[in-house]
Amino acid sequence: METLSITQSLIIALWVAAVMSRWLLGGATLTLRFSPLMTGLICGVVMNQVKDAMIVTAALQLIYMGVFSPGGSMPSEPCVAAAIAVPVALLGDLDATEAVAIAVPVGLLGGYLYQFRFFLNTFVGQATDRAVEKMDEKAISRSIITYPTIVSFVLYVPLIFIALYLGVPLIANAIAALEGTAFIHILQVVGNGLAAIGIATTIYVIGRKDLMVFFFLAYFMSVIFASLKITMVTYAVLGVIIAVIYSQLKRQPAAKAATETVVEGVIEDDDDDYDDGF
Repeated sequence: METLSITQSLIIALWVAAVMSRWLLGGATLTLRFSPLMTGLICGVVMNQVKDAMIVTAALQLIYMGVFSPGGSMPSEPCVAAAIAVPVALLGDLDATEAVAIAVPVGLLGGYLYQFRFFLNTFVGQATDRAVEKMDEKAISRSIITYPTIVSFVLYVPLIFIALYLGVPLIANAIAALEGTAFIHILQVVGNGLAAIGIATTIYVIGRKDLMVFFFLAYFMSVIFASLKITMVTYAVLGVIIAVIYSQLKRQPAAKAATETVVEGVIEDDDDDYDDGF
């Protein structure tokens, strides 16, 4: 039975704990938490299957494009979902859509785990209150940075490690045994539907009427030029060029209006000085 080694499971578990605790880059770690891409990359590097891992993670990214975190809490945790779903997909030889259907329930469980972390931090908050009463700056720093980080590592490392080392092989082998059955077909259908929902949500959120034309431009360009096998890097460069041109064209009327305002102001000041002189 294929399985992750202890070292592989531990590395991925430590990564998840570091991301969820915001220990890596402070507030910037939120980007790692809200997106499964980096976690998928780490899983691919650890398992020496970077290409396959990123194919799976790209599909996961679609369903989390429209996920928001009001108050810092998310209904589903992309980092936790990717940490489990990507190894399952690689060990079980699943395609991306099947991995998506696995990631969703795992991500929901990760959301509950994050809420439990909030509960544990309420006890840490008592240490903060005591430190504030004593006006001890070092104690305050420890209570709002060091202690919550330790809590996150104590919470996430054992649970994610057990899920990876014991749970992932079982799930992967169970799904491999069900290959060709209706259950796998259901996973594929659900996975495709969830990706479509993620894209639709994103379009709804950023769907400004003056910018929607660029979305349709990108879509139809990808369809028209599909036979040319243009890489994503080329599309990205082209997108940057179009964005720069659009920004420059929008900036010109604003700059012109600002210049006219300044000129009018100078003329009015001159008229006032002329009137004061007489």
